[in-house]
This record gives sequence, C-alpha cells and structure tokens, in this order.
Amino acid sequence: MKDLKGLLNISRKAGYLIIGGENIEKHTQKMFVIVLDEKSGNSLKREMAHVANERNIPLLFVQDLEKLIGIENCKAVALKNKALSEEIIKIIKGE
Repeated sequence: MKDLKGLLNISRKAGYLIIGGENIEKHTQKMFVIVLDEKSGNSLKREMAHVANERNIPLLFVQDLEKLIGIENCKAVALKNKALSEEIIKIIKGE
C-alpha cells in the first residue's frame, strides 16, 4: 500500500485528484477511477456507485483513505489522469 500512497500523493500534488463526493459529482470532465474508503457511509457509496455507473468508470475501495492522502475525514477521491489511474487500479486490485 506504500506505492498506492505515493501515487495518490503524486496525483494530488499534480492536480489530478478530485477530493470529496460533492466535488466528484460536480466534476464534468473525464475521470478514470473513483476510490472510496471502505468505511464510507451508505449514502456516499450509493452516490459514488451512481456516478461510476453513469460515467462507466471503476469504483474501488481501500482502507484508511484519509491516511493514504493525508486529509482528515476524506472518504472519496477520483482521478483525472489515465496513466496514474491505471497504476492505482492495478495496486488496489492486486495485479
């Protein structure tokens, strides 16, 4: 998971990370993956599942997302960079 933390931080610093469910819902440009904390509330999970289905992108779950990106109470992020998204998907799925 150390690699995942590094990739998420690179994404954040480069401006490729959309942070928070509300921001993800409002985002109109292309996104490649949504990552949720496993402990997210049911309403957030439903909302993000809807966005992921609507835009045909993967919805993945991780433990302790807020620790991975260093933002307290962060439960949802999305990535708008294809290459970084593909690497993050591989790590989370364990490929």
